[in-house]
Amino acid sequence: MTFRKVNIFILALAVVIFLLVLHHNFLGLSDFLKRELSDSNALGLQPIDFIPEAPQKLIEKRNEKEIPVVITASEDRLGGIIAAINSIYHNTKSNVVFHIITQNDTVDHLRSWLSNTVLKNVKYQIIDFDPHVLEGKMRVDSEQTDSIKPLTFARFYLPNLLPYSEKAIYVDDDVIVQDDIFELYNTPLKPGHAAAFSDDCDSTTNKFAVRGAGNQYNYIGFLDYKKETIRKLAMKASTCSFNPGVFVANLTEWKLKNITNQLEKWMKLNVVEELYSKTLAGNVATPPLLIVFYKQYSNIDPLWNVRHLGSSAGKRYSPQFVKAAKLLHWNGHFKPWGRTASYSDVWEKWYIPDPTGKFNLIRRHSEAYKAK
Repeated sequence: MTFRKVNIFILALAVVIFLLVLHHNFLGLSDFLKRELSDSNALGLQPIDFIPEAPQKLIEKRNEKEIPVVITASEDRLGGIIAAINSIYHNTKSNVVFHIITQNDTVDHLRSWLSNTVLKNVKYQIIDFDPHVLEGKMRVDSEQTDSIKPLTFARFYLPNLLPYSEKAIYVDDDVIVQDDIFELYNTPLKPGHAAAFSDDCDSTTNKFAVRGAGNQYNYIGFLDYKKETIRKLAMKASTCSFNPGVFVANLTEWKLKNITNQLEKWMKLNVVEELYSKTLAGNVATPPLLIVFYKQYSNIDPLWNVRHLGSSAGKRYSPQFVKAAKLLHWNGHFKPWGRTASYSDVWEKWYIPDPTGKFNLIRRHSEAYKAK
């Protein structure tokens, strides 16, 4: 009887040891998988940090649905992104998360600006963009050096930037928002469409000519129709173009249609064949988007991209119209943080001075501004 008890005890002990070993191995496997998930980020797009959850009292006031907003941040335009984020955050009750795409030399400055101002409770993720992903895909033109910066093309890689999101908003850094961005996020996209843009022929922009910009409103202003590769696409040269500085993306559809691969294909072809118009009417990121999305995109409300505010120093729109706009866009050479820009006072309401003192607005009376 005693011998049987000893056998039972030994058997029970063996089972306990086996379970402990199994548990230990399971924990090891779990840690390994966590490391794999955190280290595996395609195209060198590495998350740098993520701000902790906002205080509970702020969360209760905001909708639970997460609204991803993607925006790029370069050192020389950092004041722009601060104003954009500030205007979006303070005009919505939605749970907005900003995915800020930048490069390593800007990270510390950006983090300091956000954490030491009224934006300290904003939820954001900083992602480092590796310019090496663009090797062989960019033609360097001395006349367009400002528009071929690597971050210009970050919008092409949205599914890689937000691998777990089904939908997202992309905005340039030269915008401010005057309404709840949740409305823009809810823009309906037609079945099969991966994005929604604002037509350049919409009622708010086609009334105004842009001096010195070539044909701003159709495909011939962006693509060289003398090239056989372009002609073979059978795209009408008079087709209305769209502005890619503000758009809503269905990332599930984007991945299904391999949009990123298609965009990269046309970037590579341009390097070899120079397919873009010699009098390019806009950003160098626009031509491949126009090709890939030809008659395959939905439309956003024109008031959500009232643009060309940076095309001239004069005021293009009435103060009443500017006030009614839901999103103001200073695309063009005259930026609102520069010396001369249309309605820069409207933009400046959302600007937050740099606590580090590195970024300063350029104003005609800059000394008077600094004294304020």
